[in-house]
Order: sequence, then C-alpha cells, then structure tokens
Amino acid sequence: MMSGAHGQGGSDAPSLPVSRAFVVQFSAETLPSVNRFTGRVEHIESARSRRFATLDELVAFVTSCLEEPV
Repeated sequence: MMSGAHGQGGSDAPSLPVSRAFVVQFSAETLPSVNRFTGRVEHIESARSRRFATLDELVAFVTSCLEEPV
C-alpha cells in the first residue's frame, strides 16, 4: 500500500514527480485481446497531447516527453 501523495518512503524528493505524469484515455475501439490500442495521451506538466493508433505510438510519445531536458 502506498503512503502519502508520492508513494512509499520518507525522502524529500517525490518518487512520482509531475514531470513524469500522463493521462491515457483508451477509445472504445481498443481491444487488448487482439493487441489493438487506440486513444489519446496527455503529458500533465506540458499539456502536450497526442492521439495514438498503436502501442508503439503511445510509447513513442511518452518517451519523447520523458527525454526532454528538465
């Protein structure tokens, strides 16, 4: 079970920083049983968003946001 707003532990640095937070919304057409994932993803800190039609597109967007200098 997680404790506090930032997960376990007592360090001052959050283990779940907002710079690494995303909202992922899957469309009604998503069918995990056939590996079909479509929807929209938004990076919380920058408000950048993108629609995706494959898991590769979702991962590429998340990767691009995480690789940007802070």
